[in-house]
Amino acid sequence: MTFWQIIILASIAVLALKVAGYLVPPSLLEKPAAARVADLLTIALLAALAAVQTFGAGEEIVVDARVPAVVVAIALFALRVPFILVVIAAAGVAAGIRALS
Repeated sequence: MTFWQIIILASIAVLALKVAGYLVPPSLLEKPAAARVADLLTIALLAALAAVQTFGAGEEIVVDARVPAVVVAIALFALRVPFILVVIAAAGVAAGIRALS
């Protein structure tokens, strides 16, 4: 398969998934169990993405300046610090560690 064939095939698959979403009856989506699964699935996928971006580099697990920066961000979020200050603090920690190493 060529690169463009893969892109076209992926586009068709995404369109089919979208259409399938419209075919799901609304009564199924209004059930509490379905809504809870959808909410928890979103959180789980976001957490997995954050973990892969923090600890992954190719096929290896890497512990570098990103890890302490994420720990600082988590601590500041727990203290309910405004988002922009969390970003600045985490970036500062990562930059400081990279400057020292």
